[in-house]
Amino acid sequence: MGTLASALTALQMEFSDDLTYLPGMAPQLANQAKFEQGGMQVLSKEDIEMLEQCRAMCKRGECPPLLVVFDSCEGYTVEADDQIKDLTILAEYSGDVDYIKNREHDDCDSMMTLLLARDPSKSLVICPDKRGNIARFINGINNHTPDGKKKQNCKCVRYDVNGECRVILVATRDIAKGERLYYDYNGYEHEYPTQHFV
Repeated sequence: MGTLASALTALQMEFSDDLTYLPGMAPQLANQAKFEQGGMQVLSKEDIEMLEQCRAMCKRGECPPLLVVFDSCEGYTVEADDQIKDLTILAEYSGDVDYIKNREHDDCDSMMTLLLARDPSKSLVICPDKRGNIARFINGINNHTPDGKKKQNCKCVRYDVNGECRVILVATRDIAKGERLYYDYNGYEHEYPTQHFV
């Protein structure tokens, strides 16, 4: 967690493992999975219990073995500090929740889609520019090269958790100690320009 604290400090961010709702941004009532165009996968009761157990463990300091490291080419990135098994919950994406329409010209490079509503004016993003956690530092793959796609070792999945949208990052295969974590930023929308990614 020390490496995460250093990265957050360098970016003048606060640590938060939660979605935050601030005045002038989207209210918590706007985050309803029932608004998702085409529906959203519901997290089972057993999986919700597992997610809550993971969150409780992190609050006690028992976190997945992850380090935030600085790379002169990629910037801040995350690597495994020990072996991580396939399907391990790595983190829940956290930060301030806002309407996509309010962030169309935002320079934050780490926004995450939270809700793609049937009514686009109700679509939401998570903005980890002021508050966030380690998920904000996991890098994306280059979608335009075969080598880029081979790097992917985790994915983000949007779930309906008790009626609310949440984004969870999960390992998609065993990850070796020292291996960097990568996922596909374009898992849903294919809107993020990744052709210049390493």
